[in-house]
Amino acid sequence: MLSRSLCSRSCVVVVALAVFTLPSLTFSESPQTFAQKIAGMDHKDGLFPFDWDAKNGKLYLEIPKTDEDVLLLDQLPYGMGSNDIGLDRGQLGQGRVVHFTRVGNKVLLIQPNLEYRSSSSDADQRLDVKESFPESVLWGFKVEAEDNGRLLVDATDFFLRDAHGVTERVAQAKQGSYRLDASRSAITLDNTKNFPKNTEIEAILTFVSEGQPHGEYVASVTPDPHAITVREHTSLIELPGPGYTPRYNDPRSGFFSVEYRDYSAPLGEPLEKHLLVRHRLIKRDPNAAVSEPVQPIVYYVDRGAPEPIRSALVEGANWWSAAFEATGFKNAFKVEVLPEGADPMDIRYNMIQWVHRATRGWSYGEAVADPRTGEIIKGQVTLGSLRSRQDYKIAEALLAPYMEGKPIPPDMEQMVLARTRQLAAHEVGHTLGLEHNFAASSVAPGTSVMDYPHPWITLDAEGRPTLANAYTTGVGAWDKAAITYGYSQFAPGTDEKAALNKLLEDEDAQGLRFISDADSRPLGSANPYGHLWDNGPDAALELERILKVRRAALDRFGEDAIRIGEPMSNLEDTLVPLYLLHRYQTEAASKLIGGLDYRYAVRGDHGMVTRMIAPAEQRKALEAVLHTLEPTTLTLSPEFLVILPPNPPGYPRTRESFEGYTGLTFDPNGAVEAAANLTASLLFEPTRASRLVEFHAINPTAPSLQEVIQEIIQNTWQTPRLPGLSGQTQYVVERVVLNHLMQLAASQQASPQARAIATQELSDLEAWLNDQLDMEVPEGRQAHWSAAVDDIERFWKDPSKFEAPKELATPPGQPIGEDEEDFSVN
Repeated sequence: MLSRSLCSRSCVVVVALAVFTLPSLTFSESPQTFAQKIAGMDHKDGLFPFDWDAKNGKLYLEIPKTDEDVLLLDQLPYGMGSNDIGLDRGQLGQGRVVHFTRVGNKVLLIQPNLEYRSSSSDADQRLDVKESFPESVLWGFKVEAEDNGRLLVDATDFFLRDAHGVTERVAQAKQGSYRLDASRSAITLDNTKNFPKNTEIEAILTFVSEGQPHGEYVASVTPDPHAITVREHTSLIELPGPGYTPRYNDPRSGFFSVEYRDYSAPLGEPLEKHLLVRHRLIKRDPNAAVSEPVQPIVYYVDRGAPEPIRSALVEGANWWSAAFEATGFKNAFKVEVLPEGADPMDIRYNMIQWVHRATRGWSYGEAVADPRTGEIIKGQVTLGSLRSRQDYKIAEALLAPYMEGKPIPPDMEQMVLARTRQLAAHEVGHTLGLEHNFAASSVAPGTSVMDYPHPWITLDAEGRPTLANAYTTGVGAWDKAAITYGYSQFAPGTDEKAALNKLLEDEDAQGLRFISDADSRPLGSANPYGHLWDNGPDAALELERILKVRRAALDRFGEDAIRIGEPMSNLEDTLVPLYLLHRYQTEAASKLIGGLDYRYAVRGDHGMVTRMIAPAEQRKALEAVLHTLEPTTLTLSPEFLVILPPNPPGYPRTRESFEGYTGLTFDPNGAVEAAANLTASLLFEPTRASRLVEFHAINPTAPSLQEVIQEIIQNTWQTPRLPGLSGQTQYVVERVVLNHLMQLAASQQASPQARAIATQELSDLEAWLNDQLDMEVPEGRQAHWSAAVDDIERFWKDPSKFEAPKELATPPGQPIGEDEEDFSVN
């Protein structure tokens, strides 16, 4: 075990003085020869040869040439195993184009400014742009030896820095303040390697607490939260040579892009340039309609992935071969298990790796790309192992398969493997350059693997849920169209710009929609087709259907949902994904209310630009969404509650559990509150409310905000009273509705008119409640109404200071988290 440093503040000052005074003495010394300096050291050849001084723990880097661009990339080979902190094994950092420049007896590592460029052939114009914007010197080295233009520098401290920003990420996650402790950090040789096209240096780094309390996420994954020890990895990568032709991106294409400003663009043309992010793929015969590639794109699957998962990863990732065949390439895309002896750190290997975390979390696809051109150098997929277990748990909840005396049906494992294939294809798609397409599921099942698919659950003839067709197979029509746009190679003499535009017009004519993250993830997003985890072209109709499936599964839910020998309290863990099964289809349907259909249109494509959702569609969606607040939807049966005990010792409640107000016992009203908050947050979302006001002014037949709020009130507060648990559900839902109505009335994100209307509706609700208080009603109902009136009166005193009551936390969804991205270009 590493001991804590006992260095006092005065000790730190002495070290600082040494750091600043010693270089001024030593930099004036004449460099030694290579032979003198590296005698007895362990030498490794590669892109940047290096020498390891084992006695002093120093690493010397040879710089064969100065002023030659390379790619500098940081990585995190050993992560923290927490999706909330977001520091995962294999995570790539920021890729930077850099070069080494000698200045006297120093070598500076310089990052040029590629955000601002000149494409001019005139050297003076290029110099003008370069001198107009700053560069960044990332590090300074002392020349230790030189030989015929080769320079040797001590790079130890450079490779021991926190290049990946672990301290910043931990602080952003509110997990405490940490600093790098040099006494507990060192270069580690097991993953410090050299290859012809990349040099890889790894360091074991220890971050120590600055005295502030550490967070629960750090404590849950670290043996001693006062000292976080991870590994950070630095790569120096050869940039691609000539032969690659950049392709300008179109917002309709579905590809990620590298952006920069070209100050040599002619007047009247945009400064901003967008280059497609893609692999280099060139036909061996450029005149052939179908040709073998000069060099195929090959991906390798982590040998550490267990079977049958590993085979599913190979199969799913290999679906992309069909897309490249449709593009005019034969044998252009391949997927294999990483061969024995091959090193995943070699930049020549596109990798699909299998990682473990303490909590379930995102899988993602990343690309190491040349920032100058957008050419992908390496694709790297990271798949979280707990995703498969979460999918299995969803299947357990739906099928309740553990009946005594009967074999466990294979459906659950088959569903997990089907999802694994789809997931592998999805993340590899990102590393081919593709964005999410969250509109694909609204066209037809299987239109694109770049959507987030919800399992397709149906009921059999006996009314039992079945997962026989949970996921589609193969890449879809949009995937093939997108790959054709990004990777097609046209015959010599073709007008490429016109040919690419025709591909996009043909795609639109086929009804293939593309809507990505920024228009789909926000709670109040307006596009009625940009949804995560939804199914079908009619969101409202599918919500009604999934509610029926959910009810059928809940009616059968009981002890058969867990294995014999498991604690009965584990039923709650299995219940959560089933109880909230409708959450994403509810979100999809809500986008029709105050929704606006639109495309990423460009002038001249003659397609639809925007279209307000028809009033009838909006009202149908509102009716469907309001069903999610009904007692028949949210109330759990007493028969289930009597078999759900508190957790035994050793089985603590987790963030995956419903919160509640009843202490150790399961609180059914806590589950109701969680589900009701999900729906109410959608219905009362400020930007949606503001759109309802605006769109009703444009089209008086469209639902107004008044109409929507009144429908919500009539379907909650003003419905007939029910007895027992259903009556308790009504109380919970009504308080949730009231809280969200007050939030909307006070929201600075809503338009003034939306706030005014919400305020008027709140006043009308208060008047209705006061009328009810004059009636003879049961004591509990009287208390419920009186408390609501008291809350409204407190709101009137100063709406600007209104703070909504703290909501019970909802267990995380999206099988992978909440508002994260699962792609980055580095």
